[in-house]
Amino acid sequence: MPMAGPTDAASGSYRERNSTADRALDILLLFSADKPVWAGAEIAARLGVARSTGYRYLQSLTGTGFLEEAAGGFRLGPRIFELARLARTGIGLSEVALPAMRALAASVGETVLLTRRSGRSVVCLDLVEARHAVRLSYERGHVLPINAGAAAEVLLAWADPGEVTAVLDQAPLERFTAKTLTDPAALRTRLAHIRKRGVAISQGELDDHILGVAAPIRDAAGSVRAAISVAALAARVPPGELRTVEAAVVDAAAAVSRELALRDA
Repeated sequence: MPMAGPTDAASGSYRERNSTADRALDILLLFSADKPVWAGAEIAARLGVARSTGYRYLQSLTGTGFLEEAAGGFRLGPRIFELARLARTGIGLSEVALPAMRALAASVGETVLLTRRSGRSVVCLDLVEARHAVRLSYERGHVLPINAGAAAEVLLAWADPGEVTAVLDQAPLERFTAKTLTDPAALRTRLAHIRKRGVAISQGELDDHILGVAAPIRDAAGSVRAAISVAALAARVPPGELRTVEAAVVDAAAAVSRELALRDA
């Protein structure tokens, strides 16, 4: 019999891991409102595996918080509820924000973005284009760094200080244009200014000639959940109109924050 080579071993290992993942999902999908608690022996029987094998799966799911022990067996654990909350947040945020985003885009005639921070990155959740099209690095679903542009900076400005330190100390900050801030001390100064002013304004930090104005979106507890921002060619927004755009962005962020508070009440 030929011996398995490295590729065969890796393939077999992958199939085993995939099978284990399938079993874990099969277990989680057993739980329902009609039967919120399952005994270990019942689960093993439903999977068609030995009790010892079933208990190994259960121990893994319990150790990671997906299940927890209960009277009579096992029930869904706190990790499931955490994931459900995150999923609800991600889906609902765009739905809540889109009316205000469309109104803002119509008011200022420029592209409006909805973004959220994820570690050292910023995710563009949604985008509304206005009559003045503009070519941006931001597109729906794109992931971008934390140190370039008004939307990124407004999200970092209200992050937990420990998270800010971790983000800035983890690796060198990337430069995109001559105006990109890559010095952590300079960025900290910028963040303090943004918190004091309540809004972030940047120009040419990620895309040359692009002006960004961003404000934080808060949940019912006052925590910053996302940012709403306007992105426009700087030449189309003369200094005399910047205050008007800034006020419109702040008003839109406040409107989304109020809707989030009502939804979470």
